[in-house]
Amino acid sequence: MIQSMTGYGKSTATVNGKKIRVEIKSLNSKALDLSVRVAPIYREKEMEIRSMVSLALERGKVELNIIAEKEDEQAATPINAAILEGYYRQIQDISTTRHIPMPEDVFSILMRLPDVMTRTDAEELDETEWTVVRKTVEEAIAQLVEFRTQEGAALQKKFTEKINNIGHLLKSIEPYEQGRTERIRQKLLEALAAIPEAEYDRNRLEQEMIYYIEKLDINEEKQRLANHMKYFMETMENGHGQGKKLGFIAQEMGREINTTGSKSNQAEMQNIVVRMKDELEQIKEQVLNVM
Repeated sequence: MIQSMTGYGKSTATVNGKKIRVEIKSLNSKALDLSVRVAPIYREKEMEIRSMVSLALERGKVELNIIAEKEDEQAATPINAAILEGYYRQIQDISTTRHIPMPEDVFSILMRLPDVMTRTDAEELDETEWTVVRKTVEEAIAQLVEFRTQEGAALQKKFTEKINNIGHLLKSIEPYEQGRTERIRQKLLEALAAIPEAEYDRNRLEQEMIYYIEKLDINEEKQRLANHMKYFMETMENGHGQGKKLGFIAQEMGREINTTGSKSNQAEMQNIVVRMKDELEQIKEQVLNVM
């Protein structure tokens, strides 16, 4: 079963008076492009977090956010009274020595000055909190993987439908091939007959016609295309991480369809080839989403 590279996961937990929220999302990318934003207290664990994500997701443009919010009574940033008093004394001194009136709303001015509302206590991460955060990250990743799996199932169903459509179109070419060789041969003979003065070696003509008709034969292209379609279906069943291989197989299918089109000298056959190309183009667009 294939997986999509698009996904989203979210998990929350509470520990040490904090609400931990982990959000992770992924989009298409040729390789793993990981961006991690964590609360300052968890930065020492960033490499471990990156390793967890890399092992689970393999490919995609991935963004992981870990947000820690303290409970209401702890969330308010304390006023640094010592710094505030220091600013106030300096304003008073300047007012006295420079003969400048004190501001009417001095308190609001003091509250906007640097470091008055800066938290000075440094937090240390304890093992209990990290255990909870790690589990929360794992749960968010698991949600994203489940999301990717569901999206992958939808993609696989779509690919199967498109491959079957190409297979039916390929079979619909067969009636137009019957008698095609003889019609080409007759047209060439009629063209020569229209030139009475033309002289030619009949044996050489037969050899050239055989060579020309063989160049228009599409049996090999049909067989190779059928093999590629079978391989595409088998690859989808081999599990996730097959996106690049499916892209390569789709390219090979395109080559065989294009060659079939170039050898098809009947409007009906060319119309079928155009429809096959349309089905394949839809596969190519969506295969970029496969991990």
